[in-house]
Amino acid sequence: MLSNNILFSGKHIPLRDFFKNPEKTSYRISKDGKYLSYLAPYKNRLNIFVQKIGEETPVRITHETERDITSYFWGNNERILFLKDNKGDENFHLYAVGKDGSNPIDLTPFEYITTQIIDELEEIDSEVLIGLNKRNQEIFDVYRLNIDTGEMKMTAENPGNISAWYTDHDGKIRAAITTDGVNNSLLYRENEQDPFKTVLTTSFKVTVNPLFFTFDNKHVYATSNLGRDKNAIVKFDLAGGKELEVIFEHPKVDVYDLQYSKKRKVPTYIGYNTWKRELKFFDEESELIYRKITGKLGNYEVVIADMNKDEDRFLIRTYSDRSLGCYYFYDNLNDKLIKLADVSPWLNEDELCEMNPIEYESRDGIIINGYLTLPKTDVKKELPVVMFVHGGPWARDSWTYNPEVQFLSNRGYSVLQVNFRGSTGYGRKFWESSFKQWGKTMQNDITDGVKWLIDKGIADPKRIAIYGGSYGGYAVLAGLTFSPELYACGVDYVGVSNLFTFMKTIPPYWKPFLEMMYEMVGDPEKDKELLTEASPVFHVDKIKAPLFIAQGRMDPRVNVNESDQMVSALKKRGIEVPYMVKDNEGHGFRNEENRFEFYEVMEKFLQKHLDGK
Repeated sequence: MLSNNILFSGKHIPLRDFFKNPEKTSYRISKDGKYLSYLAPYKNRLNIFVQKIGEETPVRITHETERDITSYFWGNNERILFLKDNKGDENFHLYAVGKDGSNPIDLTPFEYITTQIIDELEEIDSEVLIGLNKRNQEIFDVYRLNIDTGEMKMTAENPGNISAWYTDHDGKIRAAITTDGVNNSLLYRENEQDPFKTVLTTSFKVTVNPLFFTFDNKHVYATSNLGRDKNAIVKFDLAGGKELEVIFEHPKVDVYDLQYSKKRKVPTYIGYNTWKRELKFFDEESELIYRKITGKLGNYEVVIADMNKDEDRFLIRTYSDRSLGCYYFYDNLNDKLIKLADVSPWLNEDELCEMNPIEYESRDGIIINGYLTLPKTDVKKELPVVMFVHGGPWARDSWTYNPEVQFLSNRGYSVLQVNFRGSTGYGRKFWESSFKQWGKTMQNDITDGVKWLIDKGIADPKRIAIYGGSYGGYAVLAGLTFSPELYACGVDYVGVSNLFTFMKTIPPYWKPFLEMMYEMVGDPEKDKELLTEASPVFHVDKIKAPLFIAQGRMDPRVNVNESDQMVSALKKRGIEVPYMVKDNEGHGFRNEENRFEFYEVMEKFLQKHLDGK
C-alpha cells in the first residue's frame, strides 16, 4: 500500500528474482555449427557450458567460483577463450580451454596487465591478435598469440601514442589511431612491412572510427562526423584521408553500427537507436532471413547473437522493456526455429511495467529525451519517484529491460531516466554542451526532469529520491548538494565525490587521454575554482537528505577513496552515513550475493525515506 490512498495493483516479486544470475545466457555457436555454448551458474558464478547440437547433456568446461565469466568466444572449433579479472580490478587475463574442459591455460599470466582482443582471426584456427600493456602499463602493444600453447610474439610495438589498432580481412594491422591527449591522428600503411603514415589529424571531438575494411582491403567502412553534427556510416579512403561515400545517416541520432556477411562479403544492415533500436538493411538475403525469424517470434526485439561460418545456423536473442527474453537456434536451410532457453524464466513479463519514451525542454531550451516507467497502481498521480541517472556520463539510457528499473517500479516507485546533455547518440553539439558542466547544466537537466514530473502531477514533491552509479553516483551527490530541497534521499553507487582526486587515481591506460579529460571535465590547475565548485565533497554542509553509499574496494575507475572522502566529510558534521564496501568488487557489484545485499539495503533505505510499498 502506498500513502495517499494509492493502491498498488501489481504482484510483489521477490527482490532476488530481479538480481540473481540468469538461468542461461550469452549463447555462442562453434564455427562449424556443431556445438552450442552458454553461460550458466555453477556455485553462484557464471561458467561456460558446451552442448553438441542435437544432444541433451551439456558439459561444464570452466570451474570459476570467485568471479563470473562475462565475456568469451570460440577461438576455433576445439577451444574457447574467455576474459576474467581479479575481484573487479579490471586487469583482465585471457584464458583458453578445450570444448570438453581439457587443457585450460592462462594465456596472459602477467601481473598488473589487462588484455584487449584486437582480432579473433577467424580464418586462422590457432591464433588471435591481442593488445597487452605489459611493457608499459599506459599503452598496448599487439601480440600474435597461439591459443593452444600460449606462445606469443609482438607484431606491433606501440611508440607511445597509439590508442587503437585496426586489421584488414587478412588479420594484418593496417591502420591505427594516435592521440596527443586532445588531437587524434589516423594512420595507414599498405602492408605490415611499411611504416605508418599520418593521413588525417582532427580534434578528439571529431570522429573517424574505422569499423572494418572493404572486402578488397583498400578502404574502410567507418563512423564519421567530419563536417556534420551526427555520426554517419561512410566509406573512407585511408590512403587519401577522405570520405568517399555516405552510406547512411540519420537526422536526429548518431549511427555507429554496420554489420556484414563474412561469407558473402557484403554489408548487411545498420543498427541505430532513436527511442528504441531500429534497423536499415542493405542486403536482401539478410533481410529475408531476419523477416522470417521475426515473423515467428511476435512483438519482441530480435537480435542475431551469433552464426556459424557457413552463415546458415543462427543464434537468436529476444528482449523487450519487460523481458530478458529467450535464446533460439535457427536453421535457415530448413527454416526451423528451436527455443533454447528463457534467460530468466522466473519473471513473468505481464507482471512487469512498461518503459515509455518521454521528452521535455530544459530551462535553456534544449530537448532532453528519456524514459518513464510507472508502477502498476490505480492512480498515476502524486507517486513516489526514483530519479535513476545513468553512468558514463558519455553514454545513454535505451529502451530495454533493466532489472533495477523493474525492481523499483515493482516496489511502487515511478522511475525516470533521462539522457541529459553529454549523453551519447544525439550528435556532437549535444555531447560538447556537457564539457566542464559537471554539477552545472548537466545537473540542471536532471533537476528539470524531476520538475517536469512534478508539473505533470506524476511526482509527489516530498517523495523523490535520486539514484545512480559511477557518473550517476556523482549526480546523486551533486543533486543532494546543489539542489537539496528537491530530494528526500539519495543512493550513491561507486560515484565520484572529488574531481581532483578522481583524475589523479584513474587507471594507467587512461593517462594518454588525461588532457582530453581536462577539456571535458576541467583542468585541476587552470580550472581549480570550477572543479572545487563542482566537487560535492567540498559542499557537504548543504546536504539535508539521507544518503546511502556503496563502493567496491578494488574499483580502478572510481577509487574507493572517492566514497571514503564523502563518508568522512559527513561524519565530521556528525552525520552517520550507511556505507557498504565490498572488498571483492570493483566498479559495480558482479557477485550475486553482493548484489542481493546491496539492493536489500537499498530497498529498506528507500522504503524508510519515501514511504514506498
